[in-house]
Amino acid sequence: MVDTDRITGAAREIGGKAQSAVGDLVGDRRAQVEGRFREAQGRGEHLAGEARDALRDAADTAVDYAEDAYERGRHGARQGARTVTHAMEETPLLALLLAGAAGYGLALLVHGRR
Repeated sequence: MVDTDRITGAAREIGGKAQSAVGDLVGDRRAQVEGRFREAQGRGEHLAGEARDALRDAADTAVDYAEDAYERGRHGARQGARTVTHAMEETPLLALLLAGAAGYGLALLVHGRR
């Protein structure tokens, strides 16, 4: 999406160049100065529009990367859950022993040694 400042800035810049050129031809100092001012103002507006467009593009790219990272993380979590479930089904005694050890470790952390 093109920012409107780019369009209006380019138009103002061209108008300023034309006014300045006419001022140069007829020797009108005021027209020359006003034309150069409008040209600089238009250039600044155009640059502001370009910067706004660049920021918008960067934000869109960042959102795309974040969505991709979220999807990859979600996929990895699902795959890990499947792997753990499969391992528990294959070796239920080992899974039970590991769960007991984890529970004992948590109990020690919560209640401490007395």
